[in-house]
Amino acid sequence: MQKVRAIVIREHGDPQRIAQLGTIDLPDPAAGEVRVRVKFSPINPADINVLEGKYPVRPGLPGTPGIEGAGVVEECGASVTGFTPGDAVLLPHRFGAWREAGNTNANDLLKIGPDVPLEQAAMLRINPATALVMLRDFVPLQPGEWIVQNAANSAVGRCVIRLARHFGWRTVNVVRRADIADELRAAGADAVLVEGEKTSAEIKAATGGAPVRLALNSVGGDSAVRIAGALADGGTTVTFGAMARQPLKIPNGLLIFQDIAWRGFWITRWYQRVGEAAGNALLAELASLAARGTIATPVEAVYPLDQIAEALAHAQRPQRGGKILLRCS
Repeated sequence: MQKVRAIVIREHGDPQRIAQLGTIDLPDPAAGEVRVRVKFSPINPADINVLEGKYPVRPGLPGTPGIEGAGVVEECGASVTGFTPGDAVLLPHRFGAWREAGNTNANDLLKIGPDVPLEQAAMLRINPATALVMLRDFVPLQPGEWIVQNAANSAVGRCVIRLARHFGWRTVNVVRRADIADELRAAGADAVLVEGEKTSAEIKAATGGAPVRLALNSVGGDSAVRIAGALADGGTTVTFGAMARQPLKIPNGLLIFQDIAWRGFWITRWYQRVGEAAGNALLAELASLAARGTIATPVEAVYPLDQIAEALAHAQRPQRGGKILLRCS
């Protein structure tokens, strides 16, 4: 038995108040288990919601947060095959990654190659996976087709831009700040528009009137209606976030006269629905894309575990230029 440092919560509430650095007991790995030394874990919006008690899936109390992360195999228990110390791995969803090390069933780990930067590997399970599944599962996009999204400078939005460029689709990207347009174009965005009352018309102008069948919404409120208003008849709007904290108010005309479909998406439920093999296949594909630099999530800052309050404060700042990572060991 050894003790390792970990972020521990004993209640839900203000993230910076309740997330405390402590120690937890770590036994030797049991048969079939692997001990992983955690290297990096991001602070996602979902992690903030976990701390606040607003996320549907959260650890029991007391518990350790951290929805995703990456690390290195440190020790294998009896009967473990396929892993050796030093292997880089993606952590399972319920691991609680904001810790120095932990044990988990070997079957829940996914080995990744040494050519995948661990900082990028730590961020593959949520945002890049969300982007790729939404691009593939809702509308059978053909090469050259257009996609529209709001909050295009978010982590998912940036992944959508890079993946669409890689697979031959084109993107109209709606943002709230004109100063990030050049940055998104450099990443592969075909068109960047600043959110406003004329967004629907501007989207249609940007595509030259080409039909748009897929809209990705992570904002809600009026923004969702504006991008949906640019869709072709029978198009689909997929909502996966609610940054504006405003409900969707769907105009009757979009439903009746344009037959727009409104769908929701949550990557956690997708993993549960498709099962381990399909989930691992997606993550392996994303790891390969990350190894080649096809996808790369910007990182604004990296904090050690003992600066968790500062890290959480930074993660909640508006207008960040990248993700906030925890360096766990």
